Amino acid sequence: MNLVDALRTTGAIREFRPEPIPDDVLFRVLDNARFAPSGGNRQGWRVVVLRDGAIRRAVRDLYLDGWYDYLAMRSRGLTPWAPVTDTAAEQAALADAPAIRDAASSGPGGFAEHLDEVPVLLALLADLRALAAVDRGFDRYTFAGGASVYPFAWSVLLAAREEGLRGVMTTMPIRREPEMKQLLRVPDELAIAAVLALGYPVAEPKRLARAPVAEFTTVDTFDGARFAG
Repeated sequence: MNLVDALRTTGAIREFRPEPIPDDVLFRVLDNARFAPSGGNRQGWRVVVLRDGAIRRAVRDLYLDGWYDYLAMRSRGLTPWAPVTDTAAEQAALADAPAIRDAASSGPGGFAEHLDEVPVLLALLADLRALAAVDRGFDRYTFAGGASVYPFAWSVLLAAREEGLRGVMTTMPIRREPEMKQLLRVPDELAIAAVLALGYPVAEPKRLARAPVAEFTTVDTFDGARFAG
């Protein structure tokens, strides 16, 4: 596939056909994704392929706890867990989560409720010893260390696209990191970075809609002239 077409059409896909993904296909995806950039080329990631049904169901259940909190905050017009937010409004919104959970339990469910049925689930781990977290110790929320892990996640999604697969990266399981680490027997020096879901899509996504360059790019200063090309 043409690279530009891949960049413009590789969105988050959460509906998959039930057929399994052969091991050789998944191996090629990971083999190609491993060339993703990372700080010092330390490649501070580990991947756990989740196959056992009991483990998958446990991951789903841990995922759902955060998912209903997420929906509760979204329903109040909040960006869930934004580092800068109205914390009082956030706490008020979280009180709605049990009702959202109850309503979901009476329906067919979506991606979250059927996470354990996704053809491929990959737990992405970050080795905290290998991350160049240049904003470590800052008073604000820190994120720089993710630059050594999440490009690999994106490369997995692009490599999967080459194999006819689609997928999504979700960070929701981080909300229950201690339980996730115990479940997957992850050592202390590693952290849960994401779960990647892959499969053959139910429908092919169309070209994505995104904000134009001029809406997020300025010249010289944050309040400078918009860069229009």
